[in-house]
Amino acid sequence: MINKQLSSVHEAVAGIHDGATVMIGGFGEAGSPIELIHALIDQGAKDLTVINNNTGSGHVGLAALIENRRVAKMICSFPKSANSFVFPDLYTKGEIELELVPQGTLAERIRAGGAGVPAFYTATSVGTPLAEGKEVRNIKGRDYVLEYGLTADFALIKSLKADRYGNLIYNKTARNFAPVMAMAAKTTIVQTKEFVEAGSIDPEIVVTPSIFVDLVVEVPNPLHESELVKAGETYP
Repeated sequence: MINKQLSSVHEAVAGIHDGATVMIGGFGEAGSPIELIHALIDQGAKDLTVINNNTGSGHVGLAALIENRRVAKMICSFPKSANSFVFPDLYTKGEIELELVPQGTLAERIRAGGAGVPAFYTATSVGTPLAEGKEVRNIKGRDYVLEYGLTADFALIKSLKADRYGNLIYNKTARNFAPVMAMAAKTTIVQTKEFVEAGSIDPEIVVTPSIFVDLVVEVPNPLHESELVKAGETYP
């Protein structure tokens, strides 16, 4: 009987190794799997390449993972936002790498990687510093930049509900990058707010089917990044 449910977030991230590429879901606070990220800090894996929309806020979640010097490189769209201090400071000091990718291009690179598409052309970034050193091709009178699909060793994502097979649904905007990241990773690890009986999720509303999910752990009362940042919390 297929059962992908684990008993703890620490068990879920135990297999993440040094030097791994890790996709982490989240659109700012929405969909950020904070408990899995904190468990990864405790686990100790380092020299990670992390793919995310941003670089976290305050001193919790992704920002804490970076602050604890576990991340060697960020691939993201927004390295600096209102409450992001850790990454900008380390980047200014030359202590962490950055690959800046426009948000739409980032989503498509992940989707392409998950679909087995090695590369594609896009007009985004043509004529900007982000196109420097990349192949440019003129198609029907318009220039396009070649971008490569992204894959990862692991994906850490957050869902609203899951069953023991790993079928997932999300809470509104928390869906964001999670479905494509689940497709693009060798191992997809999910924290879910609620476990439900197999078959109780209408197949017509399943967003991420079980074939893209490997491990699921229930976190019934997930932390909220904005509340932690407002309270001045740090991790660990």
